[in-house]
Amino acid sequence: MNQSELIILNFSEIRRRSIKLWNGLPEKFYNWKPDKKAMSSSEIIRHVLEADYGWNIIINQGDMSNYKTPWKNRPFISVADEIKFAEPYRNTFLESIKQFSDTELQQTTIVHPGNGNKKVLVNYLLRIGYHESVHAGQFLSYLRAMKIERPNIWE
Repeated sequence: MNQSELIILNFSEIRRRSIKLWNGLPEKFYNWKPDKKAMSSSEIIRHVLEADYGWNIIINQGDMSNYKTPWKNRPFISVADEIKFAEPYRNTFLESIKQFSDTELQQTTIVHPGNGNKKVLVNYLLRIGYHESVHAGQFLSYLRAMKIERPNIWE
Protein backbone atom coordinates (compact mmCIF):
# COMPACT_ATOMS: atom_id res chain seq x y z
CA MET A 1 0.00 0.00 0.00
CA ASN A 2 1.47 3.37 -0.98
CA GLN A 3 1.22 6.59 1.04
CA SER A 4 -1.79 8.00 -0.80
CA GLU A 5 -3.71 4.75 -0.28
CA LEU A 6 -2.94 4.88 3.45
CA ILE A 7 -4.07 8.50 3.66
CA ILE A 8 -7.30 7.67 1.83
CA LEU A 9 -7.90 4.72 4.15
CA ASN A 10 -7.43 7.01 7.15
CA PHE A 11 -9.76 9.64 5.66
CA SER A 12 -12.38 6.97 4.95
CA GLU A 13 -12.25 5.69 8.53
CA ILE A 14 -12.50 9.20 9.95
CA ARG A 15 -15.47 10.01 7.71
CA ARG A 16 -17.20 6.71 8.51
CA ARG A 17 -17.04 7.58 12.20
CA SER A 18 -18.16 11.18 11.61
CA ILE A 19 -21.21 9.95 9.69
CA LYS A 20 -21.99 7.52 12.49
CA LEU A 21 -21.98 10.45 14.94
CA TRP A 22 -24.01 12.73 12.68
CA ASN A 23 -26.64 10.04 12.14
CA GLY A 24 -27.11 9.95 15.91
CA LEU A 25 -28.39 13.53 15.90
CA PRO A 26 -32.20 13.88 16.06
CA GLU A 27 -33.58 16.44 13.60
CA LYS A 28 -34.94 18.61 16.41
CA PHE A 29 -31.33 19.29 17.47
CA TYR A 30 -29.97 20.39 14.07
CA ASN A 31 -29.78 24.02 15.21
CA TRP A 32 -28.60 23.32 18.76
CA LYS A 33 -25.38 24.96 19.90
CA PRO A 34 -23.83 25.34 23.35
CA ASP A 35 -23.61 29.16 23.15
CA LYS A 36 -24.28 32.03 20.77
CA LYS A 37 -20.73 32.10 19.38
CA ALA A 38 -20.51 28.36 18.65
CA MET A 39 -21.42 26.57 15.45
CA SER A 40 -24.71 24.70 15.51
CA SER A 41 -24.76 20.92 15.07
CA SER A 42 -25.76 21.26 11.42
CA GLU A 43 -23.10 23.92 10.84
CA ILE A 44 -20.41 21.53 12.08
CA ILE A 45 -21.64 18.83 9.70
CA ARG A 46 -21.72 21.22 6.77
CA HIS A 47 -18.35 22.72 7.68
CA VAL A 48 -16.70 19.29 7.60
CA LEU A 49 -18.40 18.17 4.38
CA GLU A 50 -17.91 21.48 2.61
CA ALA A 51 -14.22 21.54 3.49
CA ASP A 52 -13.47 18.73 1.01
CA TYR A 53 -14.31 21.09 -1.85
CA GLY A 54 -11.82 23.67 -0.62
CA TRP A 55 -9.16 21.14 0.34
CA ASN A 56 -9.24 19.79 -3.21
CA ILE A 57 -8.55 23.22 -4.66
CA ILE A 58 -5.72 23.80 -2.19
CA ILE A 59 -3.91 20.48 -2.68
CA ASN A 60 -4.09 20.98 -6.44
CA GLN A 61 -2.63 24.45 -5.90
CA GLY A 62 -5.66 26.18 -7.35
CA ASP A 63 -6.58 29.81 -6.83
CA MET A 64 -8.70 30.38 -3.73
CA SER A 65 -8.96 34.17 -4.14
CA ASN A 66 -12.43 33.92 -5.72
CA TYR A 67 -13.57 30.89 -3.72
CA LYS A 68 -17.26 30.11 -4.13
CA THR A 69 -18.76 27.21 -2.26
CA PRO A 70 -21.37 24.97 -3.90
CA TRP A 71 -23.23 25.13 -0.56
CA LYS A 72 -23.89 28.89 -0.78
CA ASN A 73 -27.56 29.62 0.01
CA ARG A 74 -28.29 25.89 0.24
CA PRO A 75 -30.64 25.03 3.13
CA PHE A 76 -29.70 22.25 5.52
CA ILE A 77 -32.46 19.67 5.02
CA SER A 78 -31.09 16.55 6.70
CA VAL A 79 -27.86 14.75 7.48
CA ALA A 80 -28.54 12.25 4.69
CA ASP A 81 -29.20 15.05 2.18
CA GLU A 82 -25.94 16.81 3.15
CA ILE A 83 -23.92 13.64 2.78
CA LYS A 84 -25.48 12.89 -0.61
CA PHE A 85 -24.85 16.43 -1.86
CA ALA A 86 -21.23 16.30 -0.65
CA GLU A 87 -20.44 12.89 -2.14
CA PRO A 88 -19.19 14.04 -5.57
CA TYR A 89 -16.92 16.63 -3.94
CA ARG A 90 -15.58 14.02 -1.54
CA ASN A 91 -14.93 11.59 -4.39
CA THR A 92 -13.10 14.27 -6.41
CA PHE A 93 -10.96 15.10 -3.37
CA LEU A 94 -10.05 11.46 -2.77
CA GLU A 95 -9.31 10.95 -6.47
CA SER A 96 -6.92 13.90 -6.34
CA ILE A 97 -5.08 12.33 -3.43
CA LYS A 98 -4.90 9.00 -5.28
CA GLN A 99 -3.04 10.71 -8.15
CA PHE A 100 -0.11 11.85 -5.98
CA SER A 101 3.01 9.69 -6.02
CA ASP A 102 4.95 9.06 -2.82
CA THR A 103 7.59 11.48 -4.12
CA GLU A 104 5.00 14.21 -4.79
CA LEU A 105 3.52 13.71 -1.33
CA GLN A 106 6.98 14.23 0.19
CA GLN A 107 8.19 17.08 -2.03
CA THR A 108 5.17 19.23 -2.91
CA THR A 109 4.79 22.33 -0.77
CA ILE A 110 1.28 23.54 0.00
CA VAL A 111 0.59 27.08 1.16
CA HIS A 112 -2.58 27.32 3.23
CA PRO A 113 -4.52 30.35 1.93
CA GLY A 114 -5.99 31.25 5.32
CA ASN A 115 -2.70 31.79 7.13
CA GLY A 116 0.09 31.44 4.55
CA ASN A 117 1.65 28.51 6.41
CA LYS A 118 3.70 26.18 4.24
CA LYS A 119 3.51 22.43 4.68
CA VAL A 120 4.72 19.43 2.77
CA LEU A 121 1.68 17.86 1.05
CA VAL A 122 1.70 14.65 3.12
CA ASN A 123 1.72 16.70 6.35
CA TYR A 124 -1.01 18.97 5.02
CA LEU A 125 -3.19 15.96 4.22
CA LEU A 126 -2.66 14.49 7.68
CA ARG A 127 -3.75 17.81 9.21
CA ILE A 128 -6.91 17.65 7.12
CA GLY A 129 -7.71 14.33 8.78
CA TYR A 130 -6.98 15.89 12.15
CA HIS A 131 -9.35 18.77 11.34
CA GLU A 132 -12.27 16.40 10.85
CA SER A 133 -11.29 14.38 13.93
CA VAL A 134 -11.34 17.52 16.08
CA HIS A 135 -14.84 18.30 14.85
CA ALA A 136 -15.88 14.71 15.64
CA GLY A 137 -14.75 15.31 19.22
CA GLN A 138 -16.62 18.60 19.26
CA PHE A 139 -19.73 16.82 17.99
CA LEU A 140 -19.40 14.16 20.70
CA SER A 141 -19.36 16.89 23.32
CA TYR A 142 -22.47 18.44 21.75
CA LEU A 143 -24.31 15.11 21.92
CA ARG A 144 -23.28 14.74 25.56
CA ALA A 145 -24.49 18.26 26.38
CA MET A 146 -27.81 17.52 24.62
CA LYS A 147 -28.07 14.33 26.70
CA ILE A 148 -28.30 12.24 23.54
CA GLU A 149 -26.88 8.73 23.51
CA ARG A 150 -23.56 8.89 21.71
CA PRO A 151 -22.95 6.35 18.94
CA ASN A 152 -20.02 4.05 19.62
CA ILE A 153 -17.21 5.09 17.28
CA TRP A 154 -14.51 3.28 19.24
CA GLU A 155 -14.90 -0.14 17.67
